[in-house]
Amino acid sequence: MKIMIVEDEKTIRDMVGEIIERWGFEVVKVEDFDGVMHVFLTENPHLVLLDINLPSFDGFYWCNKIREVSKAPIVFLSSRDTPMDTIMAMNMGGDDFINKPFHTDVLMAKINALLRRTYAYIEDIELNVVEHDGVVLNLKTYDISYHNQTTQLSKNEFIIVNLLMQNKGSTVTRRNIMRSLWADERFVDENALSVNMTRIRKKIADLGKDDFITTKKGYGYSIL
Repeated sequence: MKIMIVEDEKTIRDMVGEIIERWGFEVVKVEDFDGVMHVFLTENPHLVLLDINLPSFDGFYWCNKIREVSKAPIVFLSSRDTPMDTIMAMNMGGDDFINKPFHTDVLMAKINALLRRTYAYIEDIELNVVEHDGVVLNLKTYDISYHNQTTQLSKNEFIIVNLLMQNKGSTVTRRNIMRSLWADERFVDENALSVNMTRIRKKIADLGKDDFITTKKGYGYSIL
C-alpha cells in the first residue's frame, strides 16, 4: 500500500517516511505544497498523513479538496492541539488527529488500524477523476477541465477520452475504441469515430490545451 506524506518540516517528513518504509509501505513525500492535488491524483495513495500548517494553503484546505474525489483515510499530524483544531479536522473529512510530538509506534498503530478498517470493505480507492498533464476528467459528471476551464463531454466522447487516459503512453487502436463505443463495430461507419475525435480535440483545444491527443494514422490514438 502507498502512503502520502504532506509535511513541510523536512526532518519530520524524512523520519516518518523512513519508519513507514520499514513497515513495508510505499512512501510518497510531497515537496511542492502548491501541487498537493496533482501528486495525490498521480500517485493515488491508500492513506494521507497531512500537516495543518503548510505553505500557501493549510491542511484543512487540502483535506477538503481530497474529499471531493476520494475516500482515502486522512490522518492529521499537527503541533496545534486546541479542541477546535481537532473538530475542524474531523469536520473537513479527516479520520484521525495526532498531536506532535508523537510516538512512532502510536502513529503506525493508527495507520495500520485505519488501513485494515478501510480496505476490509473497499478493495481499492474509487477516484472520481482521472488526471494527465493538467487535464482532469470527471468520471461522474463527464466534465473535462484544464486550468480552471471546464466543458461537458457527450457519453461517447467521455468513453473515448477515458479509454485514452487510462491507457496513456500507449496507442489505442481505432477498432478497440469502436468496440468500446458500439457492441459490434462491423456495422458502424468509421467516419463516426472520426467525427467524435474531431469534436473532442476541439473541446480540449478550446480549454487551452492543444495537441493533447496524438494520431497514429490508419491505426489509432494516444495520449502521451
